[in-house]
Amino acid sequence: MLHFDLDTPLIEIQGKLQNDIWTIRHAVEGVQIFGGIGSGKSSGSGRFLALKYLRAGFGGLVLTVKPDEREEWIKYCRLVNRIHDLVVISSQNDNFFNFLDYETERNSGGQLTENLVDVLKTVIRAGSEKSHGKSEDPFWENALDMLLFNVIDLCQLAYGKISVRRMYDIVQSIPRLQEDSSRAANKDNTRAYEKAFDKVDVLVRSKLEKWETQNAARLRGIDDRDIYDEIASADVPEYRQMKYLKQFFEDTYIPLSEKTRSIVEFSFSGFLFRLLRDPVYKLFCSNPSNIRPEDCLNGKIILLDLPVKLYDKVGRDAQIMFKYIWQRAMERRDPNNGTRPVFLWADEAQNFLHEHDADYQATARSSRICTVYITQNLPNYYGNMGGQKGEFKVKSFLGTLNTKIFHANSDIETNNYASSLFGDHLMEKISKGSSIGLGNISKSSNTSAEYERAIRPERFISLKTGSPRNQNVVEGFIQRQGEPFANGSNFIKMQFSQNYSP
Repeated sequence: MLHFDLDTPLIEIQGKLQNDIWTIRHAVEGVQIFGGIGSGKSSGSGRFLALKYLRAGFGGLVLTVKPDEREEWIKYCRLVNRIHDLVVISSQNDNFFNFLDYETERNSGGQLTENLVDVLKTVIRAGSEKSHGKSEDPFWENALDMLLFNVIDLCQLAYGKISVRRMYDIVQSIPRLQEDSSRAANKDNTRAYEKAFDKVDVLVRSKLEKWETQNAARLRGIDDRDIYDEIASADVPEYRQMKYLKQFFEDTYIPLSEKTRSIVEFSFSGFLFRLLRDPVYKLFCSNPSNIRPEDCLNGKIILLDLPVKLYDKVGRDAQIMFKYIWQRAMERRDPNNGTRPVFLWADEAQNFLHEHDADYQATARSSRICTVYITQNLPNYYGNMGGQKGEFKVKSFLGTLNTKIFHANSDIETNNYASSLFGDHLMEKISKGSSIGLGNISKSSNTSAEYERAIRPERFISLKTGSPRNQNVVEGFIQRQGEPFANGSNFIKMQFSQNYSP
């Protein structure tokens, strides 16, 4: 059995004074890689770290944006003899993860509803932040939460099981406040909303009849309906739940104005509609699971081959959903000094951010989760963590990733950010002067000390970007929080070979 010590070296960094080591302990504190287009961030430091993690025996989750990422990871796994551990979830194979069944197996009752709501709204809101910025008005969040809770509870109570198709149909068929007379007169009882409540009525009636028979003496003489309801609600949970459901839909949701209701409904139904489309429906909603997040704890590398460039929003949503479920599963384990580390890998990471990432990353170290996020620049993150406080959320999130690597970049803001992280050095400046008067020449010099940036922002523009013209060498500055390198600084310049093989 493999044993993993946090102080096990992963990388030996070559320095002028002496060599430094970068350990598993540094890996579980998270890595952020920045680099412009063509900078070699993926083929340089990205490739280097991926092969080091695989070689060390880590399990992991790989999210994809570009169609060629699957083939790249197949090459990586073959290079380190880990191809048997690679599990690809793709439209081209029969690996499935049914997220509803997975959550149902782990939870029951209110806890199931709570967890499912948390998963669904996390993905929905991640999409809202990316597209136009999440609303700062708590009304819309509360309204969406209430709809999620009640539709899930109605589906569970009526059928004893939750399905994406039934939830979608129920939302689509909830009556309007002012339906036209022909529609109301010819209302079809097979409509999902009415059908679900019909089943609930039958279930609750059966429960109440059984309860009344068992409590006949206790109920004798109770004619007041309110007293009966109070006793029945306390003793028969299904009756109490049915009352709450009817109260929500009939008194709160159906009377909403058409505009307000459409906004809330569109967020929920739009997401469910994307889940109903193949290959996502086939991979995550309809077939029994043969893949689970916990497989990574045994060394499996799960790759979600639903690249955003091919599948667009549906691929992004499915990967964020799996990522969030995976994050929670990894945090549930009880790690000890020998527990296998796992990695979360996202190139073009801005596509996969959600509202819980900063909180998750703050505790990832104790769960031995090695996050590696790769993106071009800071504005990429700003654009995908919208709202009025987007910049603050990004800076807060980046503060939880303790190792940062900066490659060639022409983005001014990212280069200024890197330069400020590296800090200032005290530089000695000598100024000289001379004067001529009455046949004499007078010379003077003054020495002063000033603080200047250790690495100027424009320095990043000229870093090597790999390819044959640079002998396939990629340059980057690596910055480590809290522990200086042997040169006394918190950063050091490194070179990465695009042909690196362990």
